Amino acid sequence: MEKPRIRKSRASSSDEARRYRQQGHIDALLFALAIGLNEDYKNDAKAKKDVIDPSGDAHSVKSGEKKWQIFLYSEKRFEEFRVMNGMGQLLIECIKSFPETFEEYQKNKTEAKEKLRPHMVALAEKLQDKQRLKAFMGKSMFNSGEVNYLTVYEKNKFHVFWGKEVEQIMADNFEVANSKARSSGQFPEQKVIFRFEGTNLAELEMRNDSPIHYREMRFNMYKPKAMKLLFSKITTTQNYNKKVILYGEAIKHFGHWKKLD
Repeated sequence: MEKPRIRKSRASSSDEARRYRQQGHIDALLFALAIGLNEDYKNDAKAKKDVIDPSGDAHSVKSGEKKWQIFLYSEKRFEEFRVMNGMGQLLIECIKSFPETFEEYQKNKTEAKEKLRPHMVALAEKLQDKQRLKAFMGKSMFNSGEVNYLTVYEKNKFHVFWGKEVEQIMADNFEVANSKARSSGQFPEQKVIFRFEGTNLAELEMRNDSPIHYREMRFNMYKPKAMKLLFSKITTTQNYNKKVILYGEAIKHFGHWKKLD
């Protein structure tokens, strides 16, 4: 099955985001078809449920060449993180470091970036606790258990991972720190960095680059490095079919509906 591709052209960041979402819908449809669903498969994108399989389990389907955007949230969405031992409040404080309007921010970026620093430092310190880190990964990637699987489209195949195993591996192996100022004019402690084997695997940062995306927090993950981590820690695999490969704990959970046929 050939994967439909979206032509790239010079366009605004909003056009790029639209194409990214559209490609995500295409990838989710391809996975649905690969496991025997019809084109009217169920999903719930807001809850990260890109595909709901015949067992009723939900999959977050990821592709992309370089990065996965795990989330891009404004202040209101972080109310859901409040139960995580102050994590939600810290995320909100990061956002509130910036003035209410983009125009105000443009007048004095230095003040906002300086206000952000202590909150980013406190956030990194909290995430250095492995249990909090696991809870954060679970909420960010799997909506605290509402999503069961991470399913990645890579080299024309779907790689299916059990969500709880993914969040545990990431919690066990991530080293959490703040960003540093690398050159003149940069500000330290503007991001929380998640490292594996000495390189940045994921970044949590403010997005304040336009009036459209202002006072939002973005969590990005570098796909090749994330896949390297998962492949290195999960060595047990099983082919579900020619298009779908199961990994680790996913082997125990995925495809049970076939026994009911």
